[in-house]
Amino acid sequence: MARLTSHGDGLWTATQPLSFLGLHIGTRMAVVRLSGGDLYVHSPIALDDAVRAEVDALGPVRHVVAPNLYHHLHARQWVQDYPDALVHAPAGLAKKRPDLRIDRVLDATEPEPSWAGQLDLVNIEGSMLGETVVVHRASRSLLSCDLIENFRTSDHAPTRWYLKVGGIHGKPGLHRLLRLAVRDKRAMRASLDRLLKHDFDRMVLAHGDVLERGAKDVLREAYAFL
Repeated sequence: MARLTSHGDGLWTATQPLSFLGLHIGTRMAVVRLSGGDLYVHSPIALDDAVRAEVDALGPVRHVVAPNLYHHLHARQWVQDYPDALVHAPAGLAKKRPDLRIDRVLDATEPEPSWAGQLDLVNIEGSMLGETVVVHRASRSLLSCDLIENFRTSDHAPTRWYLKVGGIHGKPGLHRLLRLAVRDKRAMRASLDRLLKHDFDRMVLAHGDVLERGAKDVLREAYAFL
């Protein structure tokens, strides 16, 4: 059963188990209450009765966001249950998910008007992941899926091996294998430089623990190879 965790200032998160290629990496969504009371759901998890009840208690879901080309597995389920919500996704997802209605392409240069002054978008260019990250101003939080992972350890031996091989066992960072997703270092460096100009300290990520403070320093270290 999901349990929303409040981080204050209109930001909540919820986690669920997730196995990917046999690895126990889990996943996390973020929910933001916008100034008018509408909800923004970032990287939605599977929607069951418990999740639905907790989210509905916060307000009406008006935005469902698939932030990159891989965090979209449960978006269609949310669209079916909340048909009035706008669906936001990267441009390349339409080809990958023709079954998913997409209303808005995530674009930092033309963000959704209802988010103005509350959410700042940064398109991370140069990576195969096609991710757009979001800074929630009120909580000074960066909402991201795959920029980094943050696992202290794992009870699952193959997952523990994955973390150790990737150099991220017991510390936040970018797995060595995920560096292969970077296809244009200059473009990605420029994207990160734009991101680091924004005001945030916490980082909400999909895999591992929320990084409650010091997110900028962690990102600088994780991407020093650029």
